[in-house]
Amino acid sequence: MIEWTVNPEIFNLNILGFHLAPRWYGLSFVLGFLLGEKYVGKYMMQNGFSEKDVSSLFKHMLFGTIIGARLGHCLFYEPEYYLSNPLLILKVWEGGLASHGGFLGVMIGVWLFNRNVKKINYIWLLDLVAAPSLITGAYIRIGNLMNSEILGIPTDGTWGVIFKRVDNIPRHPAQLYESLGYLTISLVVFYLYKKFHKVWPQGRFVGLILLFGMTWRFITEFYKENQVAFEQDMLLNMGQVLSVAMALVGLAIVLYPKLKK
Repeated sequence: MIEWTVNPEIFNLNILGFHLAPRWYGLSFVLGFLLGEKYVGKYMMQNGFSEKDVSSLFKHMLFGTIIGARLGHCLFYEPEYYLSNPLLILKVWEGGLASHGGFLGVMIGVWLFNRNVKKINYIWLLDLVAAPSLITGAYIRIGNLMNSEILGIPTDGTWGVIFKRVDNIPRHPAQLYESLGYLTISLVVFYLYKKFHKVWPQGRFVGLILLFGMTWRFITEFYKENQVAFEQDMLLNMGQVLSVAMALVGLAIVLYPKLKK
């Protein structure tokens, strides 16, 4: 068994009355976007876009991710509470972000960029940002691990992790399961994009990310504790329901050229 006692804060300083305590979760989030911007920027600039265009796209994606993830948590997991207290939705710093909402927010952010800043092929751009978006999800799950949150169900396996900040129960390291799966899927799609983005039908890469990323999410949910009480009465939890829906969308996108023929 592994005892997990990591502090979620990277450091904690008080300097001239200012409290500075950055968290590993925030670092994971920022790192994903910075690396994603470098990757996407390379291909965009090869296709005639400017650094300003790349920066604008990622601002749209960043805000889309945060807003989408927050609304996703509030509406998918605790709708009654937040609709009764709508101002609390704004308190993002108190926690409560849903990755499914974050993915939808990325798609909306890219659409808004396409509509208001640079009119281009929307599906081409979604293909480009798909793998960076999923690998950012892998980094964020490491942030969840550092926060000792999104806990796995109990296990008697030797790989069990005891999150001492929470309880003394050995649990599946579900955050690691999910992160490693996202990382593997992303790296495969990065490779496929490099080899085939000029010859494969547009939409195939975002379709693959949705299909396999959400399928993996569906599987890892079996090793997680439910997030909210109402999930106890559900055959599949909310994360699985949303994952099935998004995976089916991905499958439809991947098969669309064949269906069209």
